[in-house]
Amino acid sequence: MENRTKETAIVTGASSGIGYAISRKLSALGYEVFGFGRNFQTAEWKAGDHVHPVVCDILDTDKLCACVRQITEQHQVRILVNNAGVGYYGLHEELSPDQIKRLVRTNLETPMILTQQLLRHLKNNAGYVINISSVTAGQSNPHGCAYGAAKAGLSSFSHSLFDEARKYGVKVVAISPDMTQTNLYRNADFREGDETESYLVPEDVAEAVEWILSQREGVIATDITLKPQIHRIKRKLRSEMHS
Repeated sequence: MENRTKETAIVTGASSGIGYAISRKLSALGYEVFGFGRNFQTAEWKAGDHVHPVVCDILDTDKLCACVRQITEQHQVRILVNNAGVGYYGLHEELSPDQIKRLVRTNLETPMILTQQLLRHLKNNAGYVINISSVTAGQSNPHGCAYGAAKAGLSSFSHSLFDEARKYGVKVVAISPDMTQTNLYRNADFREGDETESYLVPEDVAEAVEWILSQREGVIATDITLKPQIHRIKRKLRSEMHS
């Protein structure tokens, strides 16, 4: 374990995609990173990466809170990145109750709980809460009603929390990416376009996090929207569909 003088970040959904890229970026910036994920079999950390994988189902609230308490007992947490997300797409009546519960808990409930657990530490350290929302938070989302609603809730939470905690030096940011090349759409019947200009990559979001941290003390961009130059999606072939 490192001593308490080294600034620490907690990132959820760190085993792949955006969370993995953000964890790598924060490590390169000198932070000690605790990355939460259900498994890290496909994650490859480079020598010198200060990233500690924490195997934890974030929907297991008791275990999640216990892990956070252990980290805060030994580390000075300055950054919380609520990145873990899950999406289910299609007509709303075709979603199951379990899918809706998992979607809302992952995208909204857990970020609120983690923030509550860490907020006093972040106030003491003039820290950051960075919520990875979505462009769907600000638009109508047929075939993605529940996902858009959960992300809208996350963005609303971000705005209110900033106004509540800003006088304590806490910075709260909602980053809203558009179509990004991750496994979020594994349950969908569509995917990103073939052109590189038609989608974001996880590193684009990680660079936005770096930009947030580079601003002088006293300035914060509370909302950042990232979009590819071209709006284009493709229907998946049957062979590309996951169960």
